Amino acid sequence: MNIQRFIEKRKARGLSQSELAKGICTQVTVSRFEKNGQVPTLKILIQLCNRLELPLGELFPRVGIKQPEILEKMEEAEFFLITSEHDRLQTILKNIPFDEIKDSQLLLEYYYLQGFVMIFQNASLMDCLFTFEKLLFEEQKYTSDIYRLLAFTGIGMAYAKEGEIEKAEFYFNKVFKEIYLYTIQSMEDTWRVLNVVFHCGVFYAEKGDLETSDALLEYAISICSDNHVTYYLARAAFQLAKNALAEEKPQEQILELLQDARAYAKINKNRILLEAIQTLKETILSKNN
Repeated sequence: MNIQRFIEKRKARGLSQSELAKGICTQVTVSRFEKNGQVPTLKILIQLCNRLELPLGELFPRVGIKQPEILEKMEEAEFFLITSEHDRLQTILKNIPFDEIKDSQLLLEYYYLQGFVMIFQNASLMDCLFTFEKLLFEEQKYTSDIYRLLAFTGIGMAYAKEGEIEKAEFYFNKVFKEIYLYTIQSMEDTWRVLNVVFHCGVFYAEKGDLETSDALLEYAISICSDNHVTYYLARAAFQLAKNALAEEKPQEQILELLQDARAYAKINKNRILLEAIQTLKETILSKNN
């Protein structure tokens, strides 16, 4: 994101951070965005850009600071993982020339994305495990805790998909003990921590431990709030709604969670989740007829 363009436009209009923020957000929100790259919610960002008469698209330029083509493809692929568009994710990975990946960080990201898409596309257990083993092997060179936790999460998910719950729980327990202590260092880090926390929450929900699941999903929502991101908010709220349904909580509470999930899913243009939300809502309401 071209934050420098945002800063230049604010200064050109003679606005301080406080003047720009007035009536929209706090001065601290603008400061965090400009200094630390902490992106506010889409609604706030649009309002700030409108006040500056700055088209939002200018923050996402095709020109400017050049990024390697592979890195751009990886970032796009990771977004499709967030929005559950696994076919599009797999297409991007297939078009990345693997032999040209020389950077250790990019190789870690490739294995992590490949492992997760293999789970969702029902690859064999052994193939999934082998991919995550490669991730763990590469992680030892780079020493990145988040990729190790992503690998453990993926291995747990792969075992759970095969019904091997005891093995799955071994890995999820390892993640559960460490993820609360992990310090988020970047926006990309935020996405990956949310990936881990969310899928841990889903696992414990499917296992029937709704109390643990609810705690993890609420933690995911607090991470989103603290870091001003909306990704995974919709999925966390939707899973909380499913948990509430299983716990036989009041229908009003469940529908409120679904409404929250729908609002966030619309912001993120998560078409697949919007369809799932509508289906569950119709199922709940049909029971009243």
